[in-house]
Amino acid sequence: MQAALVAYCRAGFEGEAAADLHRAATRARAAVEVEARAGQGYVIAAAGDTERGRWHSALEAAPPIFARSVFVGAGPYELATAHAQRVDRATPLLAAIGAAASPPWRSVWVEYPDTNEGKSLSPLARALQARLDGALGTAFDSRAGMRLHAFLPDGRTAFVGASRARDNDWPMGIPRLRMPGGAPSRSTLKLAEAFDVFLGERSHELLRAGMRAVDLGAAPGGWTWQLAQRGVAVTAVDNGPLRGAVRDDPLVTHVREDAFRWRPRRPVEWLVCDVVEQPIRVATLVAQWMARGDARRAIFNLKLPMKRRYDEVRRCAARVEELLAGTRHALAVRHLYHDREEVTAYLARD
Repeated sequence: MQAALVAYCRAGFEGEAAADLHRAATRARAAVEVEARAGQGYVIAAAGDTERGRWHSALEAAPPIFARSVFVGAGPYELATAHAQRVDRATPLLAAIGAAASPPWRSVWVEYPDTNEGKSLSPLARALQARLDGALGTAFDSRAGMRLHAFLPDGRTAFVGASRARDNDWPMGIPRLRMPGGAPSRSTLKLAEAFDVFLGERSHELLRAGMRAVDLGAAPGGWTWQLAQRGVAVTAVDNGPLRGAVRDDPLVTHVREDAFRWRPRRPVEWLVCDVVEQPIRVATLVAQWMARGDARRAIFNLKLPMKRRYDEVRRCAARVEELLAGTRHALAVRHLYHDREEVTAYLARD
């Protein structure tokens, strides 16, 4: 059975997810053949016989931007014939797992494409999840570094493999976040997801009550609300109005000025920015703040063009590196689940 890399992405971004896998292949010094059909919500790369540990190291060295979640495994394994209705799919799936992956694992996730067609597989996935949990219970260890994946592109075949548990927080890369009742806009979920993805277990250390933040392009206040809920004092900069409870929150100071011209009187711990503007201009603005020491950490969105998305992300990253040359810093960019035609970036200055 051929080795494979399986990557999940938002439908319509298969080309960009394929570029992520090609970047990893360059790091792994391996050749891949990538299948990326538009609208399917996933990408599969035939990976030859390259050692799997090398793939995991390559994915860590070249983190995916548009692929939400990636695992290294093998497939496709046949679970049923095209016309089979009532058939035992769990037994061949367990056999595939035995051939493709080695325990212990932290857990197993049975996954399917995040598309309308793919969601029709959710009842099958739940049934198989229960069977695998029961059959593989002794192979699970909460301290294990690897997570087992079984991906169902359809009801007849499966890909099986493993990922580093620290690289995958949610099945299919989809966070389980609920829309808060008091937030003024759904954009608050973007920042909540960004905190989880970029800060992880350090979130309570790096984002805590008593800190100060600036939200550029704050209106109607979704990102400001997310910060204030954590006890952070926020200066919300926008000529437009704030809405809802955040408007009267004692931790929030609304400044009606241009986000590209306003500067703080003294440095703050956090800068966040969700301005609708050319991505290179936003990247330049945030990098200038960091270069001057106006903020220590930043999370910002880059609204992407319909074409050449990957090139635009790389152009913005190069601009940040140019402006922060000589300054120790870290930059990470991801296409989050709650992003649409945009990516979210995290920039930290040491």
